[in-house]
Amino acid sequence: MHRRHIIKGFMALGACPVCTAAARAASTHWEYTGSLGPEHWADLDKKNFVCSTGTQQSPIDITGAVKADMPRVTIDWHKDGGKIANNGHTIQINMPEGSTLTRADRVYELVQFHFHAPSEHHVSGKSFPMEGHFVHKDTKSNTLGVLGVFLTPGATNPCFARLAAAFPARPGEETVVDAIDPNGLLPATLGYWTYEGSLTTPPCTENVEWMLAMEPVEVDAADIKRFTSLFPLNARPIRSPNRRFILGRD
Repeated sequence: MHRRHIIKGFMALGACPVCTAAARAASTHWEYTGSLGPEHWADLDKKNFVCSTGTQQSPIDITGAVKADMPRVTIDWHKDGGKIANNGHTIQINMPEGSTLTRADRVYELVQFHFHAPSEHHVSGKSFPMEGHFVHKDTKSNTLGVLGVFLTPGATNPCFARLAAAFPARPGEETVVDAIDPNGLLPATLGYWTYEGSLTTPPCTENVEWMLAMEPVEVDAADIKRFTSLFPLNARPIRSPNRRFILGRD
């Protein structure tokens, strides 16, 4: 019940449930390295206790996945105006209402998406240069559904290039963009892995259904560098799977 109240509070604030609001909920400054880094998050604030005591923490290494007859993921994201913010931990794009992800009888509304470098999740021990997280809220509960997409250097991706050109350089800065089309960051196919996990930032709440696209998306190496020049390392280390089932669908 406690974690549901936390998530409900995030949504009432109308902010990012994974980054900005999570940082506020922790009430204490945190970082990705040193004495304020991931191994110390639980010590920084009692609200972060799950960061060290939880049994369904994220990210994890996707290995030993079981192939399953799972429902397809259906995306209905709209091209719309949005805000790009540098919140001190990542670049986050806050989206207006109306875009959804559907999986079986569950409908999630896209709240925001943001990036990590290197990737937070690994696949059979391999990491990727970046990972995008598309954060959704279940329309009938306080559960979050996050679609993760791995980004690798290659051909220019017009969507990511447009975002990269507008990345705010300083924490707290925000840029308004007239038309953002997050569909441009989706892979050609939507085979995915899924498992039950947590937020990857404080307070590490274990109320997230993770869906990770199997096919990476190519983006220009120069655009990756634009992100890493601002955030050289903003990825939580791999956590133990603790015998959780990882399911996959091609």
